[in-house]
Amino acid sequence: MEAFQFTKAAAVPQAIAAASASTPAQPVRFIAGGTTLLDLMKLDVERPVQLIDINRLPLSEVAQLPDGRLKIGALVRNSDLAHHPLVAANYAVLSQALLAGASAQLRNMATTGGNLLQRTRCMYFRNSALPCNKREPGTGCSAIDGENRSLAILGTSKECIATNPSDMNVALAALEAVIHVQGSGGERDVPISEFFLLPGTTPHRETVLEPGDLITSVTLPAPRAKAKQVYLKLRDRASYEFALASAAIVAETTGGRFAYVRIALGGVGTRPWRSHEAEAALLGKPADARSFRQAAEAALRDARPQSQNTFKVELSKRCIQHALTLATQTA
Repeated sequence: MEAFQFTKAAAVPQAIAAASASTPAQPVRFIAGGTTLLDLMKLDVERPVQLIDINRLPLSEVAQLPDGRLKIGALVRNSDLAHHPLVAANYAVLSQALLAGASAQLRNMATTGGNLLQRTRCMYFRNSALPCNKREPGTGCSAIDGENRSLAILGTSKECIATNPSDMNVALAALEAVIHVQGSGGERDVPISEFFLLPGTTPHRETVLEPGDLITSVTLPAPRAKAKQVYLKLRDRASYEFALASAAIVAETTGGRFAYVRIALGGVGTRPWRSHEAEAALLGKPADARSFRQAAEAALRDARPQSQNTFKVELSKRCIQHALTLATQTA
């Protein structure tokens, strides 16, 4: 870990002004819980010249808005969010996803904004001695011909196959969250479908954020009273492990047929993977095993597995089918 300047921001404009000076050669980073950033600094993957502590900013509230939406401050801790009465009652898929992630100790520190920016667990990204286009553009992707069992099969490119590691982000994708950002250019609202970037030829750019941009809150649409929600995570061990495949389902059935459905996948995409193909395959169809399998096939139709993770194709299909079964059994 290299030496850095540490400052505490007392107000949002102050934090943004300080972070706007960030450049690739002289990076400036916000820090709240630090559950990802500090790890990467210790590994010499992140080398900020300045850290801006934002913990004193007034961004820790969960509140229902007059139009029924839920506003979640960027500094709300994962544990608090998972157990918040409004989240547990109306956004069960988010609560389940948060509780499936990390450990209780990490959830007590990790924040909503930080989780949105959680970086990949690809071993090559985290090892500064090995080539990685995400960490150092133009050096190559070691994972393609290397250890790739846990990596992505959807949204990959010849430059990068790293997986987005977050559970929370998968649930937010299924809930169609909106991310509120404030920067030197003002405020803007970014649908989660537009927030994360595919690796393409620039895998080092993971989101639409620019230097100085600060996530201030996330809003969720007003809950659908009749919809059932499920988050299912498949992993190598029962706790403190990242997903090999996961599925977030928000579904509403009428007369035994799908009237509304949102499906997002984790553990298999280079970003939280909303499957419009699976949703289209289900809408208006019976909530039965045949429809579930057709949706799963549609979701993985464009999968591009690597040498060690072909198993993820079938695993993901089964994950989707079982999650849909759970969601419709309680309908």
